[in-house]
Amino acid sequence: MSLRTLLIALVLVLATGCTTVKGWLSDDKAKATAPAPLVDFDAKISPKAAWTVDLGDKQAKLGLRQRPAIDGDRVFVSDDSGRVLAINASNGDTLWDSEVVKTGKQGSRLFFWKRKATEAGLTGGPGVGAGLVVVGGRNGEVVALDTETGAERWKTTVTSEVISTPLVHAGLVIVRSGDGRTFGLDAADGTRKWVFDRGLPSLSVRGNGSPVAGGELVFLGYDDGSVIAVRIADGLRAWEQLIAEPDGRNELERLADVDGEIQVGLSELYATSFRGQTMAISLANARPLWNRDVGGYGGLALASDKVVVADSNGTVWALDRAGGTAMWKQEALARRWLTTPAIQGNYAVVGDVDGYLHWLSMDDGQIVGRVRADRSPILGTPQVSPTGTLLVLTSDGELSAYPQP
Repeated sequence: MSLRTLLIALVLVLATGCTTVKGWLSDDKAKATAPAPLVDFDAKISPKAAWTVDLGDKQAKLGLRQRPAIDGDRVFVSDDSGRVLAINASNGDTLWDSEVVKTGKQGSRLFFWKRKATEAGLTGGPGVGAGLVVVGGRNGEVVALDTETGAERWKTTVTSEVISTPLVHAGLVIVRSGDGRTFGLDAADGTRKWVFDRGLPSLSVRGNGSPVAGGELVFLGYDDGSVIAVRIADGLRAWEQLIAEPDGRNELERLADVDGEIQVGLSELYATSFRGQTMAISLANARPLWNRDVGGYGGLALASDKVVVADSNGTVWALDRAGGTAMWKQEALARRWLTTPAIQGNYAVVGDVDGYLHWLSMDDGQIVGRVRADRSPILGTPQVSPTGTLLVLTSDGELSAYPQP
């Protein structure tokens, strides 16, 4: 088994709190790495789920940061059994349920496992736009469905597993595969328009940042710590900026993946790295505007005057968009493997490894609300609908909707 695969499995197990690993640790070490106990707080809001749908536990087999996709009044989700569902965002009713790929025997949920190369399954979360919902699979499948009916519009394959969300933009479906390639596919029929090929380091964290559009460019975070701007028209590189230098004595220390959500403002781009670096970049000339030693494995949330990010220790930071100075930090959620924050009204919301959602005031970072969505981890970034409803998907397939407090 390769070093890359070993790290992939290790990160997955740690993120999901596998008891197999806990048994290897002494009591002192287990306590030092265990999620911090939840502390009492002055509750200002009492979030309650408007509805919850049980989609089954196929999400847990992925160990990926799967998240729902929202398009108007519809929510789209996919799972490892090969299904894509459209859910009514108002009441949780299933609008359609399509089996996109047929799967064979599922892999084990123990520490390490192997899958046959022919096994199918949906590993990339759904991307939506232009009347399409697009998903990617373990064997490089890319399938586009009609958002209204769930009927297949087209299907194609790329060169490797798709574990990030496809982007539908400007007449293209832009898909990243696990071998470092990014494909521009015609949204009408899935034919290949261009390929951008980028080599990968020998060791990286399992996960790929999803493509993000901005004007005539698409932005990609890479495992070597860089963000690359690619021209949508032809797939050629427009510019490249290093977020974090992948230095260290060994490959583990050199991990610098930019895997979380990149945010694009009016004239700047924000990205964070596994090495704990966050940078603001000018879209006009790719020049760094500021760089801070704050960040982590997830992504960023963007508010009107703040960038919100959770670091690898579980501290949530609000940084000034203009200069990167810290406006507040919240340290009460240490070692809880927080999701990328989501902005819901005047609150930043993060999920954790024990299935809790935490609402933090955007004014000062104080925890003002908490609810347990499920007893399984929340890995994917919560999403906020146009009406302000927060949608969260747990690793055991509980999809819940929380109206804006």
